[in-house]
Amino acid sequence: MNFERSRDRQRKRRQFRVRRNVRGTPERPRLTVFRSHKHVACQVIDDSNGKTLSSASTHDSDTQIKYGGNKEAAAQIGKLIAERTLAAGFDSVCFDRGRFKYHGRVAALADAAREAGLKF
Repeated sequence: MNFERSRDRQRKRRQFRVRRNVRGTPERPRLTVFRSHKHVACQVIDDSNGKTLSSASTHDSDTQIKYGGNKEAAAQIGKLIAERTLAAGFDSVCFDRGRFKYHGRVAALADAAREAGLKF
């Protein structure tokens, strides 16, 4: 078996294991997180309608973040997604870490979103 195929298969299995228990509803959408080496992105998704309600990323031009691969940038994105989600009328979400461990930048984003007023 090819090593790259095996690694991709393991990533998908980790992601589906988390996603099996986390579903977004119209009342309580799903906050999903993606991180790469240089950037962090998150979305608030209503799975029943298949709609993205709000999003934030270090790629956004209004964030003024030059390098998004650290905890400070993740915390700024967490505050921003909380503000946008609260403005959209949702105060409670379910957190979807995807295939990433709840550690480092993912945890910093979640803690900042909680401090800004999101409940999960």
